[in-house]
Amino acid sequence: MKIGRFGALLAPVALAIATLSGCSKPANPIEDMMIANPDEWPSWGRTGSEAHYSPLDEIDTGNVADLKLAWHYDLESGYSASTPLMAEGKVFLTTGHSHIRALDAVSGKLLWEYDGGTRERATSSMGLGWGSKGIAYSNGHVFLVTTDGFVVSLDAATGKEAWKVQDAPADGAPRQYNGTPRVFGGKVIVGFGGADISAARGFVTAYDEKTGKQIWRFYSVPGDEPNAGGAKANDLMAKSWPGGWKKPDGSRRGGGGTAWNAFSYDSELGLIYLGLGNGFPYNQKLRNPEGGDNLFLSSIVAVKADTGEYVWHYQLCPAEQWDCTATTDMTLATIPVDGSPRKVLMQAPKNGFFYVIDRQTGKLINEPGKIAKVTWAEKIDFATGRPVESPGIRYNGKPGLFEMWPGPTGAHSWMPQAYSPKTGLVYVPVQDMGAMIGEGQAGGGELGGGMGTTLIPEVDLPGGHKSYLKAWDPVAQKERWRVDLPGSWPAGVMTTSGGLVFQGRMDGKFVAYDAMTGKEVWSFQTESPIVGAPISYRMNGKQYITVITGAGGQGAGMQSLGNAALRTDYRLPRRVLTFAIGGTDAIPPFAYTEPQPPADPDYKPNAALAQAGAMKFGMNACLVCHGWNAVASGAAPDLRHSPVITDAATFKAVVKGGALKLNGMPPFPQVSDDDLETIRFFLRTRALQVPAERKALADRAKAQAASAAKPADFVGKWKIVIQTSAGPQEAVLDIAANGNALTGKATASQGSVDLTGKVENGRAKLEGRASLPFPIAVTYDVTVRDGQMTGDNTNGAFGTFPVSGTR
Repeated sequence: MKIGRFGALLAPVALAIATLSGCSKPANPIEDMMIANPDEWPSWGRTGSEAHYSPLDEIDTGNVADLKLAWHYDLESGYSASTPLMAEGKVFLTTGHSHIRALDAVSGKLLWEYDGGTRERATSSMGLGWGSKGIAYSNGHVFLVTTDGFVVSLDAATGKEAWKVQDAPADGAPRQYNGTPRVFGGKVIVGFGGADISAARGFVTAYDEKTGKQIWRFYSVPGDEPNAGGAKANDLMAKSWPGGWKKPDGSRRGGGGTAWNAFSYDSELGLIYLGLGNGFPYNQKLRNPEGGDNLFLSSIVAVKADTGEYVWHYQLCPAEQWDCTATTDMTLATIPVDGSPRKVLMQAPKNGFFYVIDRQTGKLINEPGKIAKVTWAEKIDFATGRPVESPGIRYNGKPGLFEMWPGPTGAHSWMPQAYSPKTGLVYVPVQDMGAMIGEGQAGGGELGGGMGTTLIPEVDLPGGHKSYLKAWDPVAQKERWRVDLPGSWPAGVMTTSGGLVFQGRMDGKFVAYDAMTGKEVWSFQTESPIVGAPISYRMNGKQYITVITGAGGQGAGMQSLGNAALRTDYRLPRRVLTFAIGGTDAIPPFAYTEPQPPADPDYKPNAALAQAGAMKFGMNACLVCHGWNAVASGAAPDLRHSPVITDAATFKAVVKGGALKLNGMPPFPQVSDDDLETIRFFLRTRALQVPAERKALADRAKAQAASAAKPADFVGKWKIVIQTSAGPQEAVLDIAANGNALTGKATASQGSVDLTGKVENGRAKLEGRASLPFPIAVTYDVTVRDGQMTGDNTNGAFGTFPVSGTR
């Protein structure tokens, strides 16, 4: 790594500044590895501490109002939810499918670009899906991992390949490489994903950064291949998978533990920390009927950097079966514990707890606190380190679905948190989103073949679809402040020595907050949402802030309904934006035209066919990119607006034939022609519902306003229309009142549901139970104005839909 001209002096100066800071409490020690070369940002989290912290302080709370756009660079449509790098006076970034650019850090001028070739080469949707979240830099080279598994070293001066190796073994297992590689101690660290659809054995590989030669490979679950983890790791895994991992025919019955996102590095201890993922199948009774903790699923594992040998582990969710992972970023820092400095690892994983772990031993430092709504466990027992699970969360052999908070996208997903030693706080992008989960149902509804689990992730539950930026005190395990954010998909975070926290938002706003108070002190309106994290660097004595705009990065098509009211169109301009004090650039105005559904004069309604199409749309993974209920959220085009859906031949050429593969749409030749037409009919149905849904979103804000309706205003029979994803559904709502208490019945062609509820603040809220074949909750939240009923109907986990009606 190149040493900047201030690098040798900055560490002691930064310590002095931290000691003299005007914060309301003493600053925490700043470790040398957190400072490194302050002028550059060569890695995903800037250094191996993964703190997303810049020691630069030219831009601070006193002058941030003078922060202006210095330069911008326009990008093509495609995946851009990524974090850039800066080194050698260049900003490096990845967008689309393994497309790399180098821009001049002062002017934004394009210096070189490289195409990883994934779109031409990939043969599966996994190999082509989405794009990479980031790249790495070290010693004059840029490192990337293509989504189909090639690890590549590029000359940072020219963009020419220095070496290239394939990480994936030739076993045919579906894998996806969309995480960020790291370069720690001369080794390129690489992981992958895919444990949601395959029992493939998870592993992490270290390559020599100069030659590309494989140095070690750590396997995270049992198997036959030699494991760099050593005898102790293999013994721990074997004991925690009683009965073994093989079926009688010798094939693998259980696997997972993939490391697709999170790695950290302590150069002083010589340890690399691996954040490992969920198991396959989700249902443990299928994965390992004999039980056990199933190490190293959902675990943080420390290994020796030079050899990959196991040192210690901490498992977040023993015997995980809820897509519980430890794949969110792990921040290394020194914090005061009982009056003494302790070297810790801090993680806010998907399961909703905040963990502070001794990074030398793997032991808990204090009892984890809850950063979001958590119902799957009461607490984490400090003495054992194990969760005190809530009754019913082990769904095996039990009927129905269970409400689970957080859902599979987690209280915190892959978007990075940030830590400031100046404040001692960790800044976490948090979301509140529940899910419904249960054992695979005999009548259908299972998530993926062989998973043994019914999981409906995009559930419109009360209190859900919310996101926040939370400042968390890791010593006290308490929230110090929060900012409520628009939408349900919070962006990555960066903090600086200038007392600032930077974060983008789904409403296209880039914001700086006071790191101590959470007060908004600066903002810039972009044309597009922001999901990736910003960075900061210094050139010629001037500090810059850079961020890439563009929505994306949602897992399994989730987090789309919660952003439906925001402008997240895939076509919105994607840009690299760089700011500095006194910048003079400006982005050109963008004339946005609201997309319209295509004309479809031959369409004839068929609710049953549309419902079947909705199931096929989900089971064939269409929702992974195009959104729950086909409501896209910027990760890919919104198919409700595509003219392709009105022509059977064109639709087949795209979906089965791969006509748009070079645009990023993988072919799905396995889909039958009948299923293809059923999916197309569902999309045609959804397209015709767009105008009504837009009106409903506008009406919803009005309907949520205070109402003067009394219980008597709701009494009687109401003819209602519910705008469902399968088309308008007519029903009769018959309501009686006794004081504020309500009883009633909803009757439709599919059957009837008994309802109970009450009137609060002018709104009637009723709930009942139905079966599909598994039990679901049916709720109404309605009000009456001028003889008209308006509001929402929620059908379990299948969505919340507008209701309108008259007596």
